[in-house]
Amino acid sequence: MTDTPAPDLAAASDALRCASGVVDTATARLVPAGAIDANQVLAYDLAHAAAAVRTAQAAIDYGAAGTDEARLACAFVADALSELAGRIVGREAEWGVDPGWMAPAAGFVAAHRAPGTLAALFGVTGDRHLDADFELVRDTFHRFAEEQLRPRAEHIHRENADIPEEIISGLGDMGALGLSIPEEYGGFASGGDSDYLGMVVATEELAWGSLGAGGSLITRPEILARALLAGGTEEQKRYWLPKLASGEIMNAVAVTEPDFGSDVANVVTSATPTEGGWLVNGVKTWCTFAARADVVMLLARTDPDRSKAHRGLSLFVVPKPRGDGHGFAFTQDPAAEGRTDPVGTMEGRPIDTLGYRGMHSYEIAFANWFVPDANLVGGPEGIGRGFYLQMAGFENGRLQTAARALGVMQAAYEAAVDYAANRTVFGQPILQYQLTRVKLARMAVIIQATRQFSYDVARLMAKGEGTLEASMLKAYVCRAAEWVTREAMQIHGGMGYAEEFPVSRYFADARVLSIFEGADETLALKVVARRLVEQASG
Repeated sequence: MTDTPAPDLAAASDALRCASGVVDTATARLVPAGAIDANQVLAYDLAHAAAAVRTAQAAIDYGAAGTDEARLACAFVADALSELAGRIVGREAEWGVDPGWMAPAAGFVAAHRAPGTLAALFGVTGDRHLDADFELVRDTFHRFAEEQLRPRAEHIHRENADIPEEIISGLGDMGALGLSIPEEYGGFASGGDSDYLGMVVATEELAWGSLGAGGSLITRPEILARALLAGGTEEQKRYWLPKLASGEIMNAVAVTEPDFGSDVANVVTSATPTEGGWLVNGVKTWCTFAARADVVMLLARTDPDRSKAHRGLSLFVVPKPRGDGHGFAFTQDPAAEGRTDPVGTMEGRPIDTLGYRGMHSYEIAFANWFVPDANLVGGPEGIGRGFYLQMAGFENGRLQTAARALGVMQAAYEAAVDYAANRTVFGQPILQYQLTRVKLARMAVIIQATRQFSYDVARLMAKGEGTLEASMLKAYVCRAAEWVTREAMQIHGGMGYAEEFPVSRYFADARVLSIFEGADETLALKVVARRLVEQASG
């Protein structure tokens, strides 16, 4: 055993500059046209490396607040460099770096990754450094999660049950569904920094209670509200936003299609003009919460010329009846509505999932489903703008998804600490073993660093910036959640594999985070890597 090193933020910054230089060098190698697609492994690893570097910078900034914060920051920076080294070793030529690139930082990394250092760090989680107003937000939503979500979460997960209406109405009463909707439209957003940060704080606490039954309920209203604010007519905003904010209506999102996945620009579901509106035909998949939803945010092709790709897409708010959580089929009678169109149908087939239960996901088939003209987002001027409007919603959705990952990680960490303190193996609690303490310390380091980065991104987005950072955050924290929940499950041993303990649910739920709201590979290659290259080029 050796004495643990004192935190040294200056050395951490120097070490981080080594990593930043590597990221810059690799980015430059991807600048030539077509280089990203020709070097996808490098581009993918680069995107995650850049995300880790940006998270590490947030950790260093956080470290200035005190000794414990600095210890956490140094541990995260050392961990990030070690992870980067693992991506590079054997591929130095692709990255364009010398095998000794990390030599200047080797001493720092060795000191702050040493098992003794990390074991001694166990129990240090760090203050979140929220002001009184946000601590009140946190406390309010934490209490709701503890009293309303956690007692129901296991039943919802094991039985794949519907989310109780009292949870939905409770969130509506608390204002959780209107956190990003301006006050003038019945929401609680005042237009300042607090709007995005409040959403992050609230979402983490709800996801701590249950990802499916709490943390994700506010995601879809968030996405639709942002899309309406970005391009809806004033009449549409005044009609839909107050209803979303109060929970009077709940929405699903129908963007993804079976044959295209994240390739949104090539969707084929069509909306063709008819008297008074549009007829929708096609199939959408992974439409979460579609049965209970009152409306569906639908991206459809309004220009039959496929060569126009994303420029031929428009966005609709599609009303529907509420359906059964285990499948639904609805019919429209055009004659009863004074129309001469064919009979319209909407059928939802449930997709059973490993975790993330309660929300229920569906494949929805539309056949001649009528949507009024008034429900084309943006009106006539919204034709061809659907891709951009849904992106406006999803950019904020990535920040919200990161907050969901934080809540799941925090819940898993707390569960692991509690179990380790009470489980005795070979004569002592497993919490006393170095390996357990190192794992738990690393969890706490990752959680606090990514939390602080999420706060930074929230502040950037409040200023109309942070699109790249939100994508980086989502990419990094969702993969981190897989590791944290896995190790929390492992600490539980055999009981971690049993449904008797909630940690198995955390593990199953975490797996979806790097798939939805932008699959990890697509997000890394098509968003993060491309924008890094654009910045380097310009």
